[in-house]
Amino acid sequence: MARITIEDCLKRVKNRFLLVNMVAKRVRQIREGSEYLVSSPKNEDIVVSLREVAAGKITIQEKKEEEKEELVEIEENP
Repeated sequence: MARITIEDCLKRVKNRFLLVNMVAKRVRQIREGSEYLVSSPKNEDIVVSLREVAAGKITIQEKKEEEKEELVEIEENP
């Protein structure tokens, strides 16, 4: 499989800082037992998370004003 780059991910997420937050949250989800959304054998969790972003498998969902505990929540696409 081809190498994943930050530029691949920035085609989906226009802000580098938001990308870092998304990937960090997704890595935590994977380490807590969440299933991979892309097939990526023998890769570390961060690489899998970057591949998921580049593939468009995760998106950003902002919470309503009264529900805002975190600024961003990652929503898994089916």
